[in-house]
Amino acid sequence: MSLEFSSWLSDQTTSDEIRLLRRVGGMEAKSTQFQAMEFAKTAAYGDVLVLDDTIQSAEVDEYLYHEALVQPAMMTHPDPQRVLIIGGGEGATPREVLKHPNVKSLVMVDLDRELVEFCQQKLPSWHQGAFSDSRLELLHTDGRAYLAQQEAQFDVIILDITDALEEGPAIALYTKQFYSLCQQRLSESGVMVVQGFSLSPLKWTEHATIRRTIHSVFPVVRSYSIFIPSFACTWGFIIATNNIDPANLSGSAIEQRIGDRNLVDKLKAYDAVSHTGMFGLPKDLRLKLAQPGNILEDDKPLVFE
Repeated sequence: MSLEFSSWLSDQTTSDEIRLLRRVGGMEAKSTQFQAMEFAKTAAYGDVLVLDDTIQSAEVDEYLYHEALVQPAMMTHPDPQRVLIIGGGEGATPREVLKHPNVKSLVMVDLDRELVEFCQQKLPSWHQGAFSDSRLELLHTDGRAYLAQQEAQFDVIILDITDALEEGPAIALYTKQFYSLCQQRLSESGVMVVQGFSLSPLKWTEHATIRRTIHSVFPVVRSYSIFIPSFACTWGFIIATNNIDPANLSGSAIEQRIGDRNLVDKLKAYDAVSHTGMFGLPKDLRLKLAQPGNILEDDKPLVFE
């Protein structure tokens, strides 16, 4: 079978792998000051958002990623009222936060105004009106500078940022010094969560480096994961606190909080069973993540090992 490559979307999943997705509709592409983006309709995953040649989000399964990123952290905190998101341009991350009625204020800081405005227009099924919620304050500035310049305390900090490419704008948001700043801005029972790259027994070094870096600041650090079909891999997340272990939350406690916050019918994938399952990493992977190695620091080379 011959392929007409102009009708296919390429997605480079690793330095050694690439896959093709068949386009079934129009494509819109542009470059912002910070990244190249493409919006296309595919046969396999519906509408997809591609940033720097990598699928960022897909219509049919974005909820898997965004619920996994947001809900374990929100459920770990007993009463999250003030939340900060750094990144989150598609609008689905604030959508998940704002499902919680006890949230009184949400600050979202995304450096790329053009991307956010594009997503507001093109991705209504992602944000579902979250940008219009009166509790949301949207800022287009550097996330690290924002944290450094004010002293507000947050119950939950969600880092939904792009991979730490050495030439990319997000690199300063993956260092020990930045995570220390996040810790200073958390309330007593505060929770921080980070998207943690693909995670499997075959691909784990980036996640492990980020995890070690966070653990150099926070006493309680846990990894968890979920399979995202449009990413073609299992995706990792890292959650950190000063005193609460999210992996030890009982199923009854989670179900109680879901019920009290009227979320039973608002969550597609996340519940007490899936919470426990996400933290159940394979034995060989747990051993690899426990190995010693370097951490990421300001003004030092970016080395994942």
